Parts: sequence; C-alpha cells; structure tokens
Amino acid sequence: MKIGVLLPIAETDRGTTLRYREIREATLQLERDGFDSVWIVDHLLFQWEGQPQRGVWEGWTVLAALAEATTSIELGALVMCTAFRNPALLAKMADAVDEVSAGRLTLGLGAGWHEPEFTAFGYPIDHLAGRFEDALRIIAPLVRTGAVSYEGTYERAVDAVSLPRGPRPAGPPILIGASKPRMLRLTAELADAWNTCWLGRASELPEKLAPMHKACADIDRNPETLELTVGQLVTFPGLTQEDDFPDGVARFEFATPDDLAAEWKEFAIQGVKHLILYPTPYDAACLAGITAAFRTYREGKDE
Repeated sequence: MKIGVLLPIAETDRGTTLRYREIREATLQLERDGFDSVWIVDHLLFQWEGQPQRGVWEGWTVLAALAEATTSIELGALVMCTAFRNPALLAKMADAVDEVSAGRLTLGLGAGWHEPEFTAFGYPIDHLAGRFEDALRIIAPLVRTGAVSYEGTYERAVDAVSLPRGPRPAGPPILIGASKPRMLRLTAELADAWNTCWLGRASELPEKLAPMHKACADIDRNPETLELTVGQLVTFPGLTQEDDFPDGVARFEFATPDDLAAEWKEFAIQGVKHLILYPTPYDAACLAGITAAFRTYREGKDE
C-alpha cells in the first residue's frame, strides 16, 4: 500500500501560511523520507460562518512547481475542481504537468462544493453533478487518447486535441473523489481510481465501500479494477484541542506511531492501494509521528 501526505497550501485558522519555499522543502523532505506521494487541495478561498476568509495558494501552479522541484515522489490533488477551469484546458494542463514530472501525476477530479468560493470568483454553483459529468466526458478521452468532440448541456469541445502527448500513452490516471450516487456512477464508468475521505479508522471504510461497489455492479465493472484510495486524518495526543473538532478527536488520534502503523495494516487488508494522510496539525511533532509510523510499516513489509 502506498502512503502519501496532504500538503498545507491554505491559511490555517490560526492565521499562519506556509510560503512556497516551505511547501517545497516539506515536499523534498517527504521525498527523502521515502513517502510515495504528496497531494494538494484545490480551493480558491474558505469562508465559514462567523469567521474571516482564509486564502489558498492556487493549486495547479503549486503542483507544477513541485513537479519540477522533485524527482521521484508522485503528485496529485484531492481534488481539482472541474468547475474552476475549462475542461479541455484542464486536460492539457494535466498533460503538461505529467510531462514536467516525467509521469508522476495522478489527475484527481471533483465537482466542488464550497459555495462561498464559487460566489466570490463568479462560478455557477447550480447543477454541480451535471456540470461535472460534462467536464469529465471531455477530460477523460482527451487525456487518454489526445482528442475529443463532445457537446453537453454545460460544456463543449469541438475537435479538441491535446498535443504533444505526455510521457504516458494513456495519460495520467484519473482519480475521482465522490460519495453521492450520480458521482459514484461516473466514477465507476470513467475513473481509474476512487478516493473517499476523511476517515480515521479502517473500521469506517466498509460503510463507504458499499455504495461504490453497488455503482460498479450497476455497470458490470469489477470493483477490483478501480483503485481504492483513502484520505486519513491523523493526530497524536496533545497536538490538537478538543474544541477544534466538535465531534472529538478519538477516531483519528493515535496513541503512538506503532498504533498508526497497525491501523494501516487494517486499511491494506481491506484493499486500500493508496492512503493519503492529513496531518492534524501539520507541524513537526505530527510529521515526526507519521514518519515513524511509515518506517515501522515499511520495515514490516506490509504491502
């Protein structure tokens, strides 16, 4: 099972922001430590009721820079919002970043959900699933074959091509983050991988898997052909405050790195191929615990 880490590219609720050089160094350290992947979010801002706006670095720009800065670690987004960019252009951007990274990109896609950023930047918030389907039916063939013609309700591409082709004949793998029936059906039909997040314990996974398996059955797809990826929240005692999480931290707090490594074994038993960690908080202590767990897990050769 691969292990990756979600990078912090947004302002925190405590007002701190990582500059790009810090994000770059964090990524290079994760690469040196042997982690399989790094991931970013794709948002324009966060706005929660009663709180000031929080900014986010633009995702594709950061991802492209990290593709150049690194040499071996895989790169991805959880997930690129198809509503924020023309879908044919998004496919070409993916091919370009895959080229820069020499074939290390996973193209994570989603419909978006955070209304304040849609409103602030002038993007329509209606019919998100329908808009996502149109975008996906342009992006998927364009990255996989280099050409597409499609006329949808919300998006169109007329004899669009993505040339030159990137380093992989079928383009970067497409991962979709989804939970609702229509989005799961599109995932089963058109994706290479599926992500569910944010879990704490492996015992939470079966409930998430059942609807995905149904979506695969509905189109006669073997769910084992759809790579299962999971986002996992992780913290350790004393690193978070209970009032930061109204539902408590018990489900994603691990007493020791060994306990965390043991939990990863349970995820792997259930067929998870790629686990993406969300360090909470993203600080030296939490990263040290995650890195220790990673070494324990890999030393045990638990694949």
